[in-house]
Amino acid sequence: MKPTRPKIGLALSGGAARGIAHIGALKVLEEHDFPIDFIAGTSMGSIVAGAYASGMKIGLLEEIALSIRWRDASKVSFSKLAIMSINPLEEMLRRIMPISDFAKMRIPLAIVTADVQTGQAVVFTKGDAVKAIRISCSVPGFFAPSIDEQGRMLVDGGIVQNLPVDAVLALGAEKVIGIDVNSGIEMPSHPANIFQLLMQSYMIIGRGSAAFQASHADLIVEPKTGRIRVDELEKAKELIAAGEAAMLKALPTAKALLENC
Repeated sequence: MKPTRPKIGLALSGGAARGIAHIGALKVLEEHDFPIDFIAGTSMGSIVAGAYASGMKIGLLEEIALSIRWRDASKVSFSKLAIMSINPLEEMLRRIMPISDFAKMRIPLAIVTADVQTGQAVVFTKGDAVKAIRISCSVPGFFAPSIDEQGRMLVDGGIVQNLPVDAVLALGAEKVIGIDVNSGIEMPSHPANIFQLLMQSYMIIGRGSAAFQASHADLIVEPKTGRIRVDELEKAKELIAAGEAAMLKALPTAKALLENC
């Protein structure tokens, strides 16, 4: 009797614009009929993971990535806890995602957020996935935190688990492929504005937790995105190509995981 292959989980890291590289990696996996049984995402990785799990086609994801700009996902809105509103992102996701209920996802999905009071990861696997994605992308200081039903103040999951390996293992994955778009965090030049400065700082802070999470994965794929700043959405074509190249290089190792029962 032929042995059953291991269940494969995919963990997509945060990384702001660099997270667009995840689309290229998914594109290669799909082209090679590589099975994905579970998927988890943090921050920008949560957008790609959620959209893909909901049934969006890779071609449409790529098309959106090539045209989207920050003004499409956020707007200035000062408050005591933030300077921007992320409402446009939520509205866009509700328009483009075929479904938003975790229970109806094509691929079982986990979205990582952070409890800013305790410093613990809060992982969503039930309820409204779009709401969870919104929280996972709520960078502290830029976007207002959300208060959940338990009274927890939740923000971007990247500050506690930027590479969500444990989250996808908890879903039931037996082998995990982590895609880390922040393996090279060196910026090509000094930060030129507050957004670049704070995002680079968050990337540095997240390296420790990402390294710990990576130790739990069976394969880490690292697209070469370090030369691209975290705010350069206009570099989407390069980022998608970087994701494709990295996954193609890792594909033989990934396929070997399917045989390791």
